[in-house]
Amino acid sequence: MVFKRLLGSIGIGGPSVDTVLTPGAVRPGGALTGEVHLKGGSADFDVEHITLELVARVEAEHDEGETEGTVAFERYTVAGGFRLAEGEQRSIPFSVTLPWETPVNELHGQPLGIVLGVRTELGVAGAKDKGDLDPLAVGPLPVQEAVLEAFGQLGFGFRSADLEYGHIRGTGQQLPFYQEIEMTPAPQYAHQVNEIEVTFLANPAGMEVVVEADKRGGFFSGGHDALNRFTVHHDDVAHTDWNSTVESWVRSLVDRGGHGGHGGHAVYGSQGAYGHGDPYAHKSDHHGHHGHDDHHGHRSGPGMGTAIAAGAAGLAVGVAGGLVAAEVVDEVGDFFEGDDEGDEG
Repeated sequence: MVFKRLLGSIGIGGPSVDTVLTPGAVRPGGALTGEVHLKGGSADFDVEHITLELVARVEAEHDEGETEGTVAFERYTVAGGFRLAEGEQRSIPFSVTLPWETPVNELHGQPLGIVLGVRTELGVAGAKDKGDLDPLAVGPLPVQEAVLEAFGQLGFGFRSADLEYGHIRGTGQQLPFYQEIEMTPAPQYAHQVNEIEVTFLANPAGMEVVVEADKRGGFFSGGHDALNRFTVHHDDVAHTDWNSTVESWVRSLVDRGGHGGHGGHAVYGSQGAYGHGDPYAHKSDHHGHHGHDDHHGHRSGPGMGTAIAAGAAGLAVGVAGGLVAAEVVDEVGDFFEGDDEGDEG
C-alpha cells in the first residue's frame, strides 16, 4: 500500500478525473451544469478539493507588439474533503453561475472564434494533482442578440471577434479583459467608417454597450476613432425598436466631427492610460501610436479573433451554410489538445 501511494505521488496509479458539461450553450449570468467523474487509483486517496476554473484565450498589446495567452477569470470549488477508495468510480454533479461579463463565443450555433474553456483541478493528498479541460460554449443574452440582429438588419456585416486584455474607463467592467465584436460598415456608412466595434458589459440589471467607430479621414483631416457608451436593460428587449436605437448609436458617432466620446472611455491596463491621456484613444491602443493599418492588420491573420467567413447569423446575410474559417477551428482544437492536462496533471 505504501508503495502504491508512493507511485501515486509521482502520477502513476493515482485517481483520474473527467468533467462532462451539460450539452448546449450557456448564457452569461446563467447556470453552468455538469458532472465530474472520478475514478480511483491503485490505492485509497484523500480528495482535498475539486475546483472548476473558467479560462479564455486573450490578446494583450504591449511595447513589443501583441501576444496571446490564457487568462483564468473565475474559480469554483464544487467538492472536497472525502476519501476516494481504490478503483472507486464516483460522479459529482455541479451547478455554478457564470459571470455576467462572460464573452459570447457562439451565435445561432456558429462559433465566433473566441476560445473559452472549463479547467477541472483535482487536488489529491499524497498524489500529483490531476486536471481536465473542456470547451465552453456561451450564447448571447436576449438583449445582446437583439442588438446584433439590429446591426445585421441595418446592413452591417460580421468581421471578427476577439478578447482584449485591459479595462474600459468609465464603465463598470469586472473582468480583466473585454470582448470586441468587429463589423464591416453598412453601405450607407462605408464612405465614412472603416469598421464598427461593439463591446457588451452585462450585469444583473442590463448592460453597457460600448460602440466605437473607426472613421475614415477627410480631405483635410486624418482618420480617427469615435467612441460612445449606452445603457440598456434586460427587460427592454420586447418593447424597443432596436433598428432605430442602434442606428441612432451609429449616427451619433458618424456625424460627430473630430474625436468624440461619452465621458471619455479609454482603456486602462497594466500599462496605464492608453493613448497617454487621450480620453478617446482606441480601446486596443495601449500607447497611442497604433495606426489604422496596424489596427486592422493585427487581426487579419490566423488566431482566436479570425473572422468567420460568411459572418454570424443576424449580421448581414447570416452564416450562409455555416462556413467557418479553418484557422478558427484549428485554434480551438489546438487550445484544448495542448492545454488538456489529462492524466499528466
